[in-house]
Order: sequence, then structure tokens, then C-alpha cells
Amino acid sequence: MTSKTRVVVIGAGLAGVTLTRRLGELGTPAVLIGEEAHRPYNRVLLAEVLAGRYGADVIALPEPAGLVRGRVTGIDRAARTVTRADGPEIAYDTLVLATGSNAVLPPLRGLFGGGGELPEGVHSFRTLDDCLALSAAVRPGTRAVVIGGGLLGVSAARALAGRGAQVVLAQQAERLMERQLDPAASELVRRHLTGLGVEVHTECRVRDVRCVGGAVRSVELADGYALDADLVVLACGVRPRTGLAEAAGLTVRGGVVVDDELRTSDPHIRAIGDCARHDGTVYGLAAPALEQAGALAEALAGRPGARYTGTRSLTRLTLAGRAGPDSPFDLAPFDLAAFGETDPRPGDDVVQLADATRGTYRKVVVRDDRLVGGVLVGELGTVGALARAWEGAEPLPSDGGPLLHLLTNDGGS
Repeated sequence: MTSKTRVVVIGAGLAGVTLTRRLGELGTPAVLIGEEAHRPYNRVLLAEVLAGRYGADVIALPEPAGLVRGRVTGIDRAARTVTRADGPEIAYDTLVLATGSNAVLPPLRGLFGGGGELPEGVHSFRTLDDCLALSAAVRPGTRAVVIGGGLLGVSAARALAGRGAQVVLAQQAERLMERQLDPAASELVRRHLTGLGVEVHTECRVRDVRCVGGAVRSVELADGYALDADLVVLACGVRPRTGLAEAAGLTVRGGVVVDDELRTSDPHIRAIGDCARHDGTVYGLAAPALEQAGALAEALAGRPGARYTGTRSLTRLTLAGRAGPDSPFDLAPFDLAAFGETDPRPGDDVVQLADATRGTYRKVVVRDDRLVGGVLVGELGTVGALARAWEGAEPLPSDGGPLLHLLTNDGGS
């Protein structure tokens, strides 16, 4: 028997859970369909679990009423139903895709066996199951190679070092976290990792994963150099999960295309979070996903003027803090924050302050007397005030004094 529900949300990640919970607060019924067997959890904190700082229960999200577990296999737009692998169809008035993204598995020789499974010792790092498997595999002295130097790879390398592993980080790009950080901030991250004993290689392409008896033994670089490995972590980025949308005939261009009302090419289907492409951008970060969930909840609850016009919140990127109780290492917190446009255009003013001794770096970009973006590394006491100045989009005084004050003093974060 098919039930009729006003809103059905596919995906029990941070975006889907936040939307469903907010809809409930606004008195709008929703069914949330989650594929993973675990309780919904905050994926942002997986590195904390890997570091041994948090247990899996600590990162669990409140479970919304109406959560249905199972895998959605298709969308019938004409009938307005979703089909599931192990349950009856569920009908919708409005369907929301919050399907997130999948880990990118690079096309390396030796990566997949005959059955299409990853070799023993090779792990992606995207889900809680991935994280728990890695945690069970790492020991002090484990030789670990992390492939990928974005936020996920840096977080994984740092967490593994905190567990006593001998870590090598291989990054194909010329610097670490090139999507979020400028060269100066990236260099501070590299210095931080090196100080923890992580061997960092940039502009380094991995060519081959070598296995013996179905288990990884080494990683070969493009120049022929081989890295011994008991453990390999694939942190090569993510790709929006758009398979359901494509099969249903929705417009997809790298992500499910949505307008300011987060509506897809079908007026009865919306999309939010990592799977959505808004105004040409797939954000792939928690802050925009939460903002989209909030805006869509208001819209679906009938609140007038509810729209999403782009992220206006600061993205704070906190690497794993103090290691777990079984770790011989003590990882000092290492905070980064990025907001707005961090790459200046011709004619923009840029203010930078760096303290090599304290390992701090602050940079802001000013355009037409307005703060349009910034990058902060290390002591982040100025985050609150800078974010408020950016979000308010108010003109800055022409003498620059208040801006320097924001950069050099605790702004009440």
C-alpha cells in the first residue's frame, strides 16, 4: 500500500536531517529515507573519530521522527513515487534530494581486484563505516599513505599521525588544500603536518597500488619511487551523487541544477547539500548545506520570501584536536577559517598579517570598501568580528583603522 506524505527527503546526512527536523518544528510532515545502517551522524567530525578523540556515538545526530531505512532505487515523476530496494513505494507531494556525494576512487593500477573490491588495507574515507574500518586497522608504527591533500586528506593524515602511524601524504596539486587556502596559509598547514612527523609530497602523482595476496604492500609514484604501505587512505575528493536524478531525467551538470528556491527542473523536486548545483556552484561544505536546508524548510512550510541566494556564512575548518586516551601523542588544536572570495581580483585591496613564530596567518580581501573574503589560520579570536563585517556587507571606513583592529584583536568569536 502506498502512503501519501507531503514531503519526502532522500538522504539522512547533515542536510537531510536538518531539513526534516526544521520541517517538523514548522509543523510540516516529512519522511526521511536514509541508506546507512547507522544513526544519522555529522560527517564533518569523522576525523575526530579516526583520531580517537570521539566515539561514533558522540557524532550522532538527533534521529528525526519518520526516519525510514533503506535504499531508494528510482523516482517515478509521473506517479510522484519513489521505489525502494526493500520496501513499498512512498508517494510524495514534494521530493527533496539530499543524496550527498561519494568518495572519488582514482584510476590507479592495482586498486581493484577481480570482484571490484578494494584490496585489504586500502580504504576510502567518506562514511562512518570507512572511519571505523580505518580505526580498527591502524596501530602505532603502521605505514600509512594518504592519497590526496585536500581538507579530508589533511584531516586523515593528522588523525593517523595522532594514532602513532608513520604517515606519508601524497598530493597531486602544488599545495595542500588548494580549494580553501591561499599559498601562505597552505604552507602553514604543511609545516604543521611536518611537525607531527607527516612526510608531505606535493606535485606528486600516484601511479600504482601494489598488492601481495590481496593486501596492499606499497604505493608507486609516477617517477617510479615506491612507498611501503600497510595502509592506504584514498582522499581524492568527492563527486555529487546524482544517479537518481539523472535516471529520473532531471537536469544535471556536475550536480543537480537548482534555482534560488532550490527547485530542480521538475517543480515537485528540490535538491540541497552536496548533490545540488546552485548558481553554477556545487559547494560541498557543511555551512552552505545547512543554509540551504533552513531556506528550503521555510519555503516548504509556506513562509513568504524564503529563498537561497548563496552562502553567507563563514566556513570554519577545524582539524582533529587532542588525540584519544590511548594515543601517545598530544595534538594541539589547529583551526582554519575561510569565507567569501579568498582570491583577489585586479583592483582589490589585500591586507595580510603573518606571525611565523606563532604559526598564525590572516588575510582579508577588500573590494569597493567592502570586506569580500578572508583566510585565517591559527588563533581565531578575530573570526566573529570579521564574519559579521563580511555578512553585513557594510562599507568599511576609508582610513582602514577598524579593519586592522579586527585583524589584530579578539573580535568576540
